[in-house]
Amino acid sequence: MDIKELKPTEVYSGTAWQADQIRNTLMDNEIEAFLGDEIWGMDAPIEESSGIAGGVSVYVAKDDLAEARMVVDRYYQEDTSDDYQ
Repeated sequence: MDIKELKPTEVYSGTAWQADQIRNTLMDNEIEAFLGDEIWGMDAPIEESSGIAGGVSVYVAKDDLAEARMVVDRYYQEDTSDDYQ
């Protein structure tokens, strides 16, 4: 395996709660993921370019990126479903 395939790549950035939900969803789908800026994002929140205070990122291995993006997209599709109308 090439070392470049193991390079951590950001797949999501948002609030600490959202990032934790995304990480857990990825782990449930057998994609190893970890949080970045978790402590900094909660202890010393800053305003990021995306407009999210205290942003926390979710990282996956570069070779898992395509599958991880599909899982994140599916998470958002399920989250915005009309189940509660």
